[in-house]
Amino acid sequence: MEPDIRLYQHDLPDDLDLGEEVAIDTEAMGLNPHRDRLCLVQLSSGNGVCHLVQRPLTGQKPAPNLTKLLNDPKVLKLFHFARFDVGLLQHTFNVSCSPVYCTKIASKLCRTFLDRHGLKDLCRDLLGVEISKTQQVSDWGRETLSDEQLAYAASDVLYLHRLKEKLDTLLKRENRDIIAQKCFDFLPTCTDLDLMGFNDLSVFRH
Repeated sequence: MEPDIRLYQHDLPDDLDLGEEVAIDTEAMGLNPHRDRLCLVQLSSGNGVCHLVQRPLTGQKPAPNLTKLLNDPKVLKLFHFARFDVGLLQHTFNVSCSPVYCTKIASKLCRTFLDRHGLKDLCRDLLGVEISKTQQVSDWGRETLSDEQLAYAASDVLYLHRLKEKLDTLLKRENRDIIAQKCFDFLPTCTDLDLMGFNDLSVFRH
């Protein structure tokens, strides 16, 4: 079944309520938040609907609804590899973006019998769902995104709620749920260090 994709410019609609647990992902022009601009933010409440906020290069407007959601301490934000997305969102919107949950960290803590922790791997292994990553390195700065790009962007958030449920069960089974939460709690600080240039976490070395 085709995902229900809703595309907005600059910000989320005023009347949109995504609940207390929101899956979020981002697409940018590269991996350096100081150099590469944010192009797209994907959000889903886990109901099969994906809300995409495009941030065009020209005529950019503030995003008060999106920033309010990101800053809301009552909303849990689900990411896959949260370290990058949280850093990019913090840098772009000057938000705290917590509390957070990262499916990649969760997988690394409870699925230590393998070294595949990408979103494609998790969807296949835990949900039996095959997702395509062919648009991962496409030009997200385009004025008009292709249908393939929109579908790819949606797939990055549509399964995170179900993955969290599976991973939480595994974390609890392996008695690693508490240490996982401590890792999630540290993520905003980790991204602060990244943005300051300590991205190798050298402050923790001898």
